Amino acid sequence: MSELAPLEAVTEAVESGAGLPEVVRAAAKALDASLAVADAWGATLAVAARSPAEERALLSQADGVTSIPLRVADASVGTLHMRARSEPTSQMTRLLVTMIASEVERVRAPERASETAAADFLRATLGRELGGREELLTRARELSLELEDGASMIVARANPQAPTDEGWRARVRAVAERGARAVVGRSIAALSEREGAGAASAEVLLLVPGGDEALAARAAEAVLREMEAGLAGYTFAIGRSRIAEDPTELPRAASEALLAANVAQGDADGVALAFEQTGAYRLLLSAMSENPSELQRFYEETVEPLVAYDEQYETELVRTLATFLEADGNVAGTAGRLFTHRHTIYYRLERVRELSGLDVSSSDGREKLSLGLKAMRVLGISAADGPASEAGAEGGRVPGRSTRRS
Repeated sequence: MSELAPLEAVTEAVESGAGLPEVVRAAAKALDASLAVADAWGATLAVAARSPAEERALLSQADGVTSIPLRVADASVGTLHMRARSEPTSQMTRLLVTMIASEVERVRAPERASETAAADFLRATLGRELGGREELLTRARELSLELEDGASMIVARANPQAPTDEGWRARVRAVAERGARAVVGRSIAALSEREGAGAASAEVLLLVPGGDEALAARAAEAVLREMEAGLAGYTFAIGRSRIAEDPTELPRAASEALLAANVAQGDADGVALAFEQTGAYRLLLSAMSENPSELQRFYEETVEPLVAYDEQYETELVRTLATFLEADGNVAGTAGRLFTHRHTIYYRLERVRELSGLDVSSSDGREKLSLGLKAMRVLGISAADGPASEAGAEGGRVPGRSTRRS
């Protein structure tokens, strides 16, 4: 095999515009090393490490880590931290360092907003605390953000599936920001302060400057790609808004991104969703933004008793109901999709009727329950994960289980 063969993936990442994180991951494989790239201000731009511990070692310049200046002509653009598992040739190292330095120079912003300044700006903008368009644009320019052509919002949510280290939310924010900046260098990010964001998850708000829809879509894809690469043991939900042509519309864009993330989180078919892909859920956006208490009340009156029952007894009433509605009310089709006996489906649907007071055999009951499920997802409420079937349910009754009505 040619000595230059490992460079093909690096070259392809550069030529395709995949972004600095992809270039660094390809370079790490070529060098058989863990790599971290920091800009001239010390902010981490990309990491390719086998574990969080390895990443911490790189960023703290622990034993075995070599730090190589990144230069373009006479200008310093950053530093490459490397821990090699085998000794790369000097020619290979020099070539890849030059390629990485060029990529850093291409994507880096002339000035970088501090994390605190970015969070303050996002909070003031989304809370409509600024005096109007001109004040908003002026504050944005102070952070080197040009919003005259518009911007979009991304909500990136990460849920750890195992115990995490202290400071894991800050790490999620940094990883999500790296992904967005790989495509749009002046993107900014902040952890969400939204009430109800969830104690067991990290929710990141990202502002992506520019009015190019395709570029915004690439930024969302890069955020997901970077989170999947840098956050092992997490699940993700990514939502992207439409372009806000007027920056004063960014609060609306944030609501769209949040709705898309909520819908994506409940969708087993994918974790990234644009607002345009949310279908009928879009009809509930105004209710979520203008009167969330009414949406919450409708959820409570329809499917909340089913969610509570599933959580208490580790059943699957919500999942069964959703599958039944997707199967156009066909019990046999529902049983086939859930790999469950039809008697179990009949039992669960009867429990749905008893707990909610709504009968799935009537069009009115199905309509209200369907809207209740949509309200649940718009509100970002997750259903409990029960077992595939409950012991004894095949006979239409679970021994020893309460049959009280809620």
